[in-house]
Amino acid sequence: MAAELPRRWKHVQAVAAKAEGLRPALGDDADLLVTAAWLHDVGYSSELQVTGFHPLDGARYLSQLGADMRLSGLVGNHSGAAVEAQLRGLAAEMAEFPDEGSLARDGVWYCDMTTSPVGEPVSFDERLAEIKKRYGLEHTVPRAIEASAPEIRRAIRRVLDTAATSDCHRTSPS
Repeated sequence: MAAELPRRWKHVQAVAAKAEGLRPALGDDADLLVTAAWLHDVGYSSELQVTGFHPLDGARYLSQLGADMRLSGLVGNHSGAAVEAQLRGLAAEMAEFPDEGSLARDGVWYCDMTTSPVGEPVSFDERLAEIKKRYGLEHTVPRAIEASAPEIRRAIRRVLDTAATSDCHRTSPS
């Protein structure tokens, strides 16, 4: 990904670094969160694109490699992807990868949705505005993120609340 998509790679590196900072809050799921953060955008790789929907393509790739189903599910469902899958007519395919709704899931969403495309920390509102500007208001991506916004905000809040009671330090508020 670093050579093919250097901007995306900067985003992925920052998402993974943010996930590392959440280790104290995640306990037994810390490794899972960090691994999912590193892999959440693997489906953007041109070698892996089948459907053109990166969360699903990434989840399927990991599943084909024999990855743990939880990891595949976290990649497949990151940042409200189920809504976008519905808009793209891929809901049945996404059903292969259930959304577990765990703190690890919330952690992936938090790390992704509070990191800019070039790896800078941003609020969720700033990230959503950037997505709308980049894609245009009628594109599937911003429509799906907007529809998922209440659940994304709840996920971010759960992570921040949990981190506040652990050894984590707050990074970017939503």
